[in-house]
Amino acid sequence: MITKPPARRVDAPALANTIRRMPDDPIARFQRWFAQARRTGMALPESMTVATADARGRPSARMVLLKHADADGFVFYTNARSRKGRELAANPRAALVFHWSPLNKQVRVEGPVAEVSTAEADAYWATRPRASQLAALASEQSASLASRAQMLARWRALSRRYRRTAVPRPRHWTGYRVAPESIEFWTHRDHRLHDRELFTRTRRGWKQVRLQP
Repeated sequence: MITKPPARRVDAPALANTIRRMPDDPIARFQRWFAQARRTGMALPESMTVATADARGRPSARMVLLKHADADGFVFYTNARSRKGRELAANPRAALVFHWSPLNKQVRVEGPVAEVSTAEADAYWATRPRASQLAALASEQSASLASRAQMLARWRALSRRYRRTAVPRPRHWTGYRVAPESIEFWTHRDHRLHDRELFTRTRRGWKQVRLQP
């Protein structure tokens, strides 16, 4: 289940009316497909691949969890000092892929990336389980580690330190919003004659075209 600040819901009740009024809006379609994926009972429908590249164009990819999605973009949280954080600082663009096997569907998103506001990061941090907050504080993500025991010892020490107080959000732990310039919807069809619909953002709104499989 996606966790997000109360003021910005992925599946707010009012969204149903928006979807009916805007059948060809790609964000509305994403919300509809995401809701369908959740209803299948599949594990972590919010999981997505995030692909980034360094300043020299060398790519890397990993799985993360979507935490919020609306017309402004797709949000995930991480350590800004991690490999993906460093790559986004050098080359602030990303590509996302969602694959929902029970639905035979996938969605691809591409666009520029910017950090969320401090208020948004603080609001989401407050919703995280305490143990996860401590893990984020303990980990120098992507840095080398002598042993797992060393990491666990650091986690336990922080747990004792903040036993009676709130766990502070590290300044380098934040969220990133991918503002979609393009969104492709892919649906499996027999004989590999798959459906592909590409939405590209223009000054006048979204342009929709069908692609060959």
